[in-house]
Order: sequence, then C-alpha cells, then structure tokens
Amino acid sequence: MILAIDQGTTGSTALAFDDEGKIRGRGYAEFKQHFPQPGWVEHEAEEIWETTWGVAARALAGAGISGPDLDAIGITNQRETVVAWDPETGKPLHRALVWQDRRGAARCDELKAEGLESLVRERTGLVLDPYFSATKIEWLRQNAEGADRAVFGTIDSWLVHRMCGVHVTDLTNASRTMLFDTGKLDWDPELCEVFGVDPGSLPEARPSAGIFGTTTGFGGEVPVAGIGGDQQSALFGQMCHEPGMAKNTYGTGSFVLLNAGQEKPDPGEGLLGTIAWGIGDEVDYALEASVFVTGSAVQWLRDGLGIIKDARETEAMAASLESNDGVYFVPALTGLGSPWWDPYARGTMVGLTRGTTKSHLARAALEAIAYQTVDAVRAQEAASGEQLDILRADGGAVANKWLMQFQADLLGVPVEIPEISETTAFGAACLAGIGGGSWTIDQVRGMWRPAARYEPRMSRDQAGSLLADWHRAVERSRRWAL
Repeated sequence: MILAIDQGTTGSTALAFDDEGKIRGRGYAEFKQHFPQPGWVEHEAEEIWETTWGVAARALAGAGISGPDLDAIGITNQRETVVAWDPETGKPLHRALVWQDRRGAARCDELKAEGLESLVRERTGLVLDPYFSATKIEWLRQNAEGADRAVFGTIDSWLVHRMCGVHVTDLTNASRTMLFDTGKLDWDPELCEVFGVDPGSLPEARPSAGIFGTTTGFGGEVPVAGIGGDQQSALFGQMCHEPGMAKNTYGTGSFVLLNAGQEKPDPGEGLLGTIAWGIGDEVDYALEASVFVTGSAVQWLRDGLGIIKDARETEAMAASLESNDGVYFVPALTGLGSPWWDPYARGTMVGLTRGTTKSHLARAALEAIAYQTVDAVRAQEAASGEQLDILRADGGAVANKWLMQFQADLLGVPVEIPEISETTAFGAACLAGIGGGSWTIDQVRGMWRPAARYEPRMSRDQAGSLLADWHRAVERSRRWAL
C-alpha cells in the first residue's frame, strides 16, 4: 500500500492506493488563506503540517491499515510556495509565502532593468517573475525574525523535514525556485548571489523517486520515497512518459505540460522549461504552458453575468447550437498567459448580433478553453520539435463531453480521460512505489486505464478556420489596458 499526500493551495488530501492503483482510503481538510496586503498571499506553515498529518491518518484509517502496512509515502505539492524555519527548533519563522504572492514584483522589475532576465531564462528555463520562489526567499531573508539562521524550502521540503528530520527537496520543486540550474542539476551560485540567498540554506535536491527519509509517525518505519510538484506529478500519473506526450489539467486555469525528453529544451517565447521528474540517473524535462482563465470563465458566466446557475448547464447549451455563429469570447479577465503573456489584455466578446443568445455565450466560453489549449500545444510542439499524438486530460472540465469532443476536433488528435481522476496524487504514489522498490515502471503504466476517449471528427480546414477567427479575436483583446 502506498500513501500519497497531495498538499494543495486551499487544502490537503491524502489517498491510500493498493497495488492495483485503486484508492482504499482518503482524507481531506482545508486551511485558512491569509491576505495581509493587496497582492500578498500567505499560509500558516504549522497549519499546513497539521492538516496534512491529519488527512494522512484519516486515509490510513479509511483503508483499515497502519504504518507497518505501508510500503512508502509519496508527496506532491503546490509549487513555488516557500517556508522559512529554524533548523534547530524546526519552528517556522514566518507564514509561508504562497505561489500567488506578488510582493516581489517590484524587485523583478529592478532585475529586468539590470538585464538579468536572460540569465534567469538560460539557467532555469523560467521567466523573471515573483510567481517563483526566489524573490519570496529574498523577502523572508530580509524581513523574517531570525532569518539569519533560517533554512528554506518549498512545501515538500517542509513536510519531509517534519516527517523525517532531513532538509531535502526533489528536482521538480527545485526547478521552480528560479535559483536552480536545470542543466547542471544544482543550485546556481550566481543566481543565489543575485537574490542574496546562501546555497547552504537551501535543501539538497534529489531525484523524484528514491528514499528521501524515514518517518516513524504512523507506528512503524515508512520511507518517503517519491516527491513531485503538482503539475509534474500529474504528468507522471497520466503516464506521459515518452517525448511528445502531454496532459492538460483543466481547472480554474489550465496547465498544459508536454514531455520534452531528456535534453534540456529551449522553451522559446511564451513557455516555461521545467524538470518533469528524475528517476535514477535519468532526468526528463517538460515544456509548460499556463493558461490563466479557463474554468473561471464559466464561473464568471454564473457569478458575474448570471446566465447559468450551474456549470453543467453549458454542455447542453453549447450542443443546442449547430455552430458558434461567429461569436468568440477571449477570457483575458486577468490578462493572457501562455503563449501570449500579455498582462494588458482584457476580456473581449466579438461577433455579437441581435440573434446572440445565452447559449452562444456559454458555447463561446467553452470554445475558448479549447482554443487556448491548442495555442499552448502548438507553441510546445514548435519549441520541442515533438508532435503531439494524444492529449490526456484531467480536472473538473473533463466531465463536459461536448468540450472534450471539441478539444479533440481542434487538436486533430484523440483526447483521453483517465479512470483514476486524482492524477496528481496518483503520480506521487507511482513515484513513491518506484522509489521504494515496491512498484516497477511497467507496473504503474499498467495501472493507467482510460475512462473515455474522444476521437477527432472535424475536418482540418474547419478547425483551421475556427482557430483563425479565434486569433483575430485575441488580437482585439491584446494591449487593451495600456
């Protein structure tokens, strides 16, 4: 039995998986979000630890097992969020600074003005942005009481420290800090100097599958044998193990990751390069596209416009129309993410006539989710030289059959939905099973089963015409708030 811990932005989940990949027990708990100033987002690190430990105990109880029955523990986590703690007492010195926290924006602007953007891009594959951990660590070093003696880590590192008393992280989480050279697989001394970070205060970065430490908290010695950032863990759990395979997690926004193989890729414009996972001496890389507004566009139809009462209504509304009748919605409600990266874009509806109905707006919102995914995938294909053969999808929107079919039609490749919907936690379980030696890579691949498969039915000419009109609409939304 493998225990997978999925420590997310709003709550912690634990799932107990048996050797067939089936869930035998689960636990979930939310925790408080703190917003001390506009643009600042914090979590209580102790509360994260307490909820995580509590849901783990509930998952084991639900499965009817205890520590001696566990083969290994896997951890997946919200990425980029940073904790500072005292290495002697183990106590946090400040609230955790969450990935959404933007307090480092001015500092990033300073560094861009100094011409450091290309250095960050070359070494880390990331863009110079407060989204990543470096400016958060810099702020904690300057402002947290006792920071001169602090050690730092992302959430995985914090949890493993509390469980096992070691200061470690995995390659996927290290690659999201903006301090890690993803080619040399080590902390970059030049970037650490830029951000005023002592490399000795950072955790040891190890492959994603392997023994990180041992915990005795469940009544027996259990190894923590797998760690992966949430999106990389989902990529692994979707069995996208070969170059050119990709997954999209459809949530409030969407994260599209494409396996780019074992050579560090040049992400080009509009994408992020990141480490997908490390197993043994082999490291796989990924190209990541972040789409800011997908599911939240449907939420806006419900909460902002009041044209639907439930997101599920959109499926029948979209299907009731033979076409979109030229109506397009660019949901740039918080700017545009990959591959455009335009913070000044704003939401735009085009093609409206007196004949436009609620159903047209609902369909336009669903179509926008699919169009943005295609734009992300095409950018990934161009940067990697790989050609997408199949898209594996997870997240809440996969329940919308109309959307999944439209997505397959636009991409021109099948879209598959997994039987195991908790792909992030499942990926962590797979890494732990492999890292602890209880599962093999072939065994975990055999656990993945499709619940649904959507084959493309639309002609390439029709798909191309729809995408061309979408891009015309995108151009009308861009640079609006300048």
